[in-house]
Amino acid sequence: MVKRLTLILTLALLVAMMLVLSMPMSTVAQDAEPTPIVGAFGGGETKISYWNGLTGSDGVTMNEMLAQFADENPEFEVTSEIIPWNTLYAKLQAAFVANQPPDLILMHASEVPQFANFGVLMDLGPWYAGNGGWFDENDISEITYSGMQYQGVTYAIPLDNHGRGLWINTDMFDAAGMDTDPATAPDNYEDWVTLMQAVTLDADGNNAADPEFDSENVVQWGYVVGEWPRVNFLSALAQHGGEMVSEDGQVTVNSDAGIAALQQTVDLVYEHNVSPPPAGFDTWQGFASGSVAIIPTGTWFRNFAVDQTDINGMAWPQVQFGEQPATWFGIHAFMLPASSTPEKAEAVQALLQWISANQATWAGSGQVPALLSVQASLDAVNYPSNILLGQTFTEYGILDYTSTVTQEMYAALDPELDAALNNLKSVEDALNDAAERMQQVLDRAM
Repeated sequence: MVKRLTLILTLALLVAMMLVLSMPMSTVAQDAEPTPIVGAFGGGETKISYWNGLTGSDGVTMNEMLAQFADENPEFEVTSEIIPWNTLYAKLQAAFVANQPPDLILMHASEVPQFANFGVLMDLGPWYAGNGGWFDENDISEITYSGMQYQGVTYAIPLDNHGRGLWINTDMFDAAGMDTDPATAPDNYEDWVTLMQAVTLDADGNNAADPEFDSENVVQWGYVVGEWPRVNFLSALAQHGGEMVSEDGQVTVNSDAGIAALQQTVDLVYEHNVSPPPAGFDTWQGFASGSVAIIPTGTWFRNFAVDQTDINGMAWPQVQFGEQPATWFGIHAFMLPASSTPEKAEAVQALLQWISANQATWAGSGQVPALLSVQASLDAVNYPSNILLGQTFTEYGILDYTSTVTQEMYAALDPELDAALNNLKSVEDALNDAAERMQQVLDRAM
């Protein structure tokens, strides 16, 4: 069994390395040898090593919680490493091969099938109330609970629901005479273009709908397409009635729905002139500097928007370009290595019990707490974005495709989306190339 597990993980690591090598050089250079953000909390005898990918402002909230836990539980020391998500997955595979995984891992529910299939995750079913444990599965949504499982085994403890929406600059909306009430958000592509054009300005103050608008001298962008293009695409794909993989196992990102979804986004850049090309444009800093009116982003943007900018802003629901609303969301979930000793698992369990009991604090990150009782306790004054975006996840949220090779398929999709958005490939060519490589990955796993 050990030899088989080692072989599987070694092959998986090699696949991950080949995927990295196949990426455009600019992507490799950006992600090469990333330096984890390491923090140590407490100085007790009970040590817990913890890896997560919370590189956004939500990582600040997590570290504050770890510091509070260590203060209340001085017998513990928690060492946290924050590693960019894509790097985290490859590093974890290498750590499992070397039999040196961290004691606790925070990943997405979409990674449960892959790592559970490797045989490296601990069965956490006994920690759930239905089996006599402490975590109440009746206090989370059915879709959240299902995301913790693979082939009938429960491998994770959920922390939150997190996902996509918008953040708008309310001053720019007011100046353009646009209503800032989220209830007035358009429900079709044409009206969204009209709104985005109204809040896109050139140096002479002309908006993008004005015949005299200078598209070569834009000082205020109405929108940005470079903020995590994949999840924006998946949302738009679902809005047009499409899906990433059909029920019979065929990759369908290049369907009519996929082509329409991506073409509309590309046209925002090169036809409607409301967004810069993604290459070289920092979307978060663009919003912070007052040069972006609408940024499609995630629940995790809250801390940055509130604490690190002086922009008057607020959350809005995800754009709707297709006939039906849809927005991508995910689930952050805690997992333990199957190799954990009883003593180490007991220590980690104490930490997770504390974090679950303090999910209201985690709401300060902007994420939507997984526990329904905590969601219901949030007040609209302090947590308006959590409440608004959380409702959209409940009403029309979509999760990642469930597969042991989801991340490999995304590695094939991401560079093609970038190529189309930067006008290096046509939309159809980019999606056809992505679909071909994604299908090869999926076929190997079936």
